[in-house]
Amino acid sequence: MRTNSKRMIFGLQVLVLCLAVSGGCLAESCGGVSGEIVYDFETGDLQGWSVVEGGFGMVVCDRDTFHNGGAKYNKQGKYFVSTLETEQYSPSDGYTGVIGSPVMELDKGEITLKVGGGSSQQTKVALYVLNDDGSAEEVAAAHGNNIEKMETVRWDMPELVGKRVFVRVVDSHTGGWGHITLDDFQAHGKIVAGAGEPGRLEREAILSNPIVKKYPLIFVTRNQYRPDHHNTATFFPSYNNEYNDGRFQPGGALKKLDVASGKVSTLLEAKEGVIRDPEVYFDGSKIIFSMRRSLSDSYHIYEINADGTGLRQLTFAEKVDDIDPLYMPDDTIVFSSSREPKYCMCNRHIMCNLYKMGPDGENIHQIGKSTLFEGHSSLLPDGRIVYDRWEYVDRNFGDAQGLWTVNPDGTNHAVYWGNNTNSPGGVLDPRAVPGTQQIIATFSSCHDRPWGALALVDRRLGLDGKEPVVRTWPAGARELVGVGNYDTFKRVMPKYEDPYPLDDKYFLCSRTVKGEQMGIFLVDMNGKEFELYFEEPGCFDPMPLSPRSRPIMPVEMRSYASGKSEGEFYVTNVYEGTHMLGVKRGDVKWLRVVESPEKRTRTMTAWSGQGTEWPAMGWHDFNNKRILGTVPVEEDGSVYFEVPAEKFVYFQLLDENKQMVQSMRSGAIVQPGEVRGCVGCHESRVKAPPVAEYKTAKALKREPSRLEGWYGAARTFSYVREVQPVFDGKCIKCHDYGTPGGAKGGLILSGDKTNTFNTSYNELWRKNYTGAVGAGPAAIQQAYSWGSHKSKLVAALKKEMHKDVKLSDEDYERIVTWLDINAPYYSEYSSAYPGNLAGRSPLDNDQLGRLGALTGYNFSAYAGYDRNKGPLINYDRPELSGCLAKLSGEKYDEALVIILQGKRNLADRPRADMSGHVPCDDDKMRLAWYERRAEEERRNRDAIAAGEKVYDERVRREKGEGRRER
Repeated sequence: MRTNSKRMIFGLQVLVLCLAVSGGCLAESCGGVSGEIVYDFETGDLQGWSVVEGGFGMVVCDRDTFHNGGAKYNKQGKYFVSTLETEQYSPSDGYTGVIGSPVMELDKGEITLKVGGGSSQQTKVALYVLNDDGSAEEVAAAHGNNIEKMETVRWDMPELVGKRVFVRVVDSHTGGWGHITLDDFQAHGKIVAGAGEPGRLEREAILSNPIVKKYPLIFVTRNQYRPDHHNTATFFPSYNNEYNDGRFQPGGALKKLDVASGKVSTLLEAKEGVIRDPEVYFDGSKIIFSMRRSLSDSYHIYEINADGTGLRQLTFAEKVDDIDPLYMPDDTIVFSSSREPKYCMCNRHIMCNLYKMGPDGENIHQIGKSTLFEGHSSLLPDGRIVYDRWEYVDRNFGDAQGLWTVNPDGTNHAVYWGNNTNSPGGVLDPRAVPGTQQIIATFSSCHDRPWGALALVDRRLGLDGKEPVVRTWPAGARELVGVGNYDTFKRVMPKYEDPYPLDDKYFLCSRTVKGEQMGIFLVDMNGKEFELYFEEPGCFDPMPLSPRSRPIMPVEMRSYASGKSEGEFYVTNVYEGTHMLGVKRGDVKWLRVVESPEKRTRTMTAWSGQGTEWPAMGWHDFNNKRILGTVPVEEDGSVYFEVPAEKFVYFQLLDENKQMVQSMRSGAIVQPGEVRGCVGCHESRVKAPPVAEYKTAKALKREPSRLEGWYGAARTFSYVREVQPVFDGKCIKCHDYGTPGGAKGGLILSGDKTNTFNTSYNELWRKNYTGAVGAGPAAIQQAYSWGSHKSKLVAALKKEMHKDVKLSDEDYERIVTWLDINAPYYSEYSSAYPGNLAGRSPLDNDQLGRLGALTGYNFSAYAGYDRNKGPLINYDRPELSGCLAKLSGEKYDEALVIILQGKRNLADRPRADMSGHVPCDDDKMRLAWYERRAEEERRNRDAIAAGEKVYDERVRREKGEGRRER
C-alpha cells in the first residue's frame, strides 16, 4: 500500500490479477474464463506484473524515440517495459533485477511478444513452467540484438497446453547494452490466482526469519545525504567556517517497526536536525546513536532506552562532530570523531578518526591516527573492530579506502580487505556474517554518497581483487570489481547501503525505491529481495532490536602513562613477501622510517596534479614528509626499532647507497608501549608466520634501534631547504637561465621562485627526470620500479659528461632521498596566500588576469600540470620571466611591473617555501584549534593513567571546572 509518504509490505506480496484488455477481465478472480491474454501496458503500469528482484527507474516507459539516432520506437501503443530508463528519461545500464508476470494456464501453445535491448545471456525475457512443488524450469528465452529496435518473437510450444507458466524479464548486466525491453505480450489461456504464483515460496521463507518475526526493527528516517566531494563528507560541519556547511538537510527520526503487526512508532524525532548511525546494545535494551539537533549544532553521541525513554547525551565537545558509535564488549564505546581536526589531502573536507570513551562519556581518547578518515566500524566475533579507512601515501586518492581492523585499545591496526583494489573506490559499512568467516559491506565510489552495491567478501580467498568477492547485490556488480577507476560503482542501480546480517542466510539493508529515497529491504543470500517498509524522505540503518552474543574483549596492550611515547616495530625478514622481484639477499642494508603528517589547514584554491591539492604541496602528490631516521637491517633480513607512538609512518628498504629498493604506500600506527611486527614486506596476511625465523632473527636478540633523524633532527621535508642547495653549489654554473645546460632541451636547476614552486622543481618534474610514482596506481609496485633507481636525473649524474661534478655522499643522498620519498616540494600545508592561485601565488587573480591579457598566457590554467608551459614567471629575477620573452614597449613594462609587485609581496609576506613564512589568519586559527584539541587529549590520557574520570568541556563547566571523579 502506498500513501503520500508510506508503504508497507508484510507477508506475501499481493499480485494484481485483474487485467485491462480489450476483451475484458479474464482473470480467475473474475470467473477464470479462458481467452486472449494481452499485456500491452497501455494503462501505464505493470498490469499485475511485479519487480521481484532488484529495482529499475521508469520500468513502464512512454519514451517515443531511440536514444541513439532519434528514430521512433517501434512499440505497440504508448507504453512498454524497459530496464534502461531512469525517471528523468535518461538511459542507465546500471539497473539490474527481475520482473515477473502472473501465472498463466495456457490453452494454446502460441505466444508472441516484442523484445529489444541487449543480446547477452544476462539480459533476457524467459518463459518458465511452474511445477506443482513450486519449482520452475526455463523452457524458452528471447534476447535483443544490441539495438533499440524491438523485434517480434514467436514461441510455438504445443506441449505447454494445460501447463502453468510465467514470464520473467531478467537483467543482471551492467555493461554496454545491459538492458532489455518488452512490449505487446500475447498468449491464450487464463490467469491463475492464489497459490502457485512465482516467488510465493521464496517470499514465505524469507519473511519467516525468526529474528524478523520475533523482534521489531529500528531504523532512522532522514534525507539522503546531499552530494559532495567524497563518501565521507556526510556531516557538513557548521563550525570554523568549513566550506560545505550549507549542505546540511534537517529532518528525521529514530523509529521502530513491528514487522508482524505493521505498527511503526517514533522513539525520538529531530525536526530541525538529523539522527544517524544507531547501534543496539547486546541485550537489546538500549540504542546508541549520533544526533545533530539543528544547523548550529554539531553531531554528538546519545543513548536511549529501547522504549524511547531515558534519552541522555554522552559527548558535548563544541565544534566537534562525533558519529558512528559502537558498543564494546566491556561496555565502553568506540566512535568516529573530528576531535583531532585534520583535512583530506586532496580537498578541503574535515576528517574523522576512531575514538573511545567510557559508558558515561568519560575519558574520551583517540585510538586511530590515520591521516584521513576512519569510520563505519563494527565488531568482529573475536572482539576486534573492523572499519573503513581512507588514507594514502604516494598513491592515488580515489582508490585508497579499504577495510582495516584494530583492537579496542587502538593497537594492531591491520589491513583486512581492499586496500590495493582500484574499484570499488570505497568499501563501507562492514559487518561480520554470523556463523561464517565472511563480511558483508557496501561497495561504493570515491566521489559519491555512501551507497552503491552490497558485497559478500571472504578474505580467505585474498586481500584484494575480485576473487574474494563471493557475490554482490545487484549480481552484475561483481564484474565491476577491479574495473575502471574509483568511481566505477556510481553506475550501479539500484543503490544499497547499511547492510545488517541477521544470520548466514538473510540480511537487512536500505535500498533505493523512489529516486534517491531508500526503503528497508529483507534480502536472502541467494539474491531474493523483499521490501519491508518505505517512508519519505527515506529509511536507513535497519537492524533488529534483539539480543545478540557479546564478543570477547581483547586484553589491553598499550600504555597511558605520559612518560611513554614510543612503540616498537620489528620485521623478521625483509626479503619475505611479494613484489620483491630482482632483490637478492644482502641487497637491503637499511630501513628508513618516514612520517606522513596530518593536514591541519586548507585553502580554497587548488593545484591540479594527479588530483587537487588545497594548497599545492608537490607536482603529483599530496603529502608532506618527515624523515624520522634510518636503522640497520641485519644480514638475515631482520630489523627492530623504536618509533614515536601515534605517528602515521611508513617504511622504505634501502640499499648500500641509501637508495630505495621498496616502499610502503600505506601508513602504520603504533600505540605507546605497543610492540608490532611483520614477517616481511607485503607478506601473506592470511598465513601464520614461520616460528623458526622469529626465534632466530638477529635483530630481536638486541635492543631496538633508535631513530636519530636525517642530517639533523626530524623535520618536515623541504625541497628548497634540503635539495636546492646541492644544485646551487654543484649544478647551476652550467644549468642556469642562459647557460648551455639550461638552453632549450636542457635543464634549468636554479632556485628562482615561480608562481607555485621554483624553477628547478618545475623543470625536473615537467621533463620527467624524477622517476617518482606521484599519486600512483592502487596496485602494490614492484621493487626498483620507481624512485631514484628509475630516475633520469640520477642516470644523468652518472654519465661521463658529469664526471667533473663532485657530489659528496651527503649531496648524493639528499638528491636520491628526495626522489625516493616521491619528490615533494613544500614542507607545510599552511599558506600565506590562501585565496590566490594554488594557494601559493603572491599575485592575486586580478593581477594574474591582467598579466595574462598582456602576455597571452592563461595563468589560471597553470594550476594544472597538463597545461604547464614551464617556469613562466620568475619572482627572484623578474626580467628572466618566460612570459615576457615576446613582449616589448609598454606591454613589457606593464607586465614587468606586475611581476615586480609579486616579488615585493613575497618579501613582505614570505610563502611556505621561504624563511620567515607566517601562515594566514585562517590557518593560524585552525592551528590553534588543533593545539587546543591536542591539549584536551593529553588531559584525558593523564586522567586514564591516574585512574580518574574526566568529561567533555561542557560537562566540566556544569560540574565545576577542573573537577575529576575517581
